[in-house]
Amino acid sequence: MTSAPSRFPPYPIRGVRVLHSRQNCAPQFADIEVDFEPAAEGFVFEVARDLTVDYEPAEALPRFFAAAARGIEEQLSLPEHAVVVAARVVLRRARADTFGSHELAFKIAGHLAARKAMERTGYPAVE
Repeated sequence: MTSAPSRFPPYPIRGVRVLHSRQNCAPQFADIEVDFEPAAEGFVFEVARDLTVDYEPAEALPRFFAAAARGIEEQLSLPEHAVVVAARVVLRRARADTFGSHELAFKIAGHLAARKAMERTGYPAVE
């Protein structure tokens, strides 16, 4: 008899912080802190109402946050994890830099945040 895949996250995981920074000819910078909470089903990403980020142009921030959400959802949905994603993820804190922040940097930060959350619950890291 095969057991059903477990749901992720099994319990709230607070304060998952990732600083993704690479300094080279194509710099990357994204600093995020997210909370993972169990949800009824699926994947929901929210930005905390009180979140403020000192970055210009501010119009780019929603794209950065959406990229972080894509990175988190992609990582959690990898078949190797064998979990049912039922997560509400809340972006609590973010920093961006004029010379390295872009959508790819935030997507990578999202991947890393999901990995870190999974490791906190005992799931092995998957590349």
